Amino acid sequence: MNTLTQRKTLADSLRLVNEPDGFHYAMANFLDRFKSDPTSEMVSEEPPILRGLLKDKGFADAYAAAAAAHLCQLHGIAFPSWVDQKSRRMETPWFAARTHNLRMILLQESPAAFRVRNLFVSANALSRA
Repeated sequence: MNTLTQRKTLADSLRLVNEPDGFHYAMANFLDRFKSDPTSEMVSEEPPILRGLLKDKGFADAYAAAAAAHLCQLHGIAFPSWVDQKSRRMETPWFAARTHNLRMILLQESPAAFRVRNLFVSANALSRA
């Protein structure tokens, strides 16, 4: 893997997305790169808005902002301003679980950066092997 590939930012990664599975792969690849080089440059540029393309009610846009904000918090990096835009929040709550009991767990353990964007995920949602 060359240096250019390793330094691909969140915005660079999400510009390549053209379908829902592509978003998940782009995020996973970005998380792997960020883990090896956790700098503000990796999240500073605003990624494209994907709502219209993915028809996902804004999930990808909110998730990207939540991930960037959470990673910044974990690494003591200043949040980029784009993560606070209204277009980066879900209008209705989204849960990474379907059952009532699991949803209650996610309400409690979801990281703050996700909760404020109406996303309820596990505490380790951004963990990669």
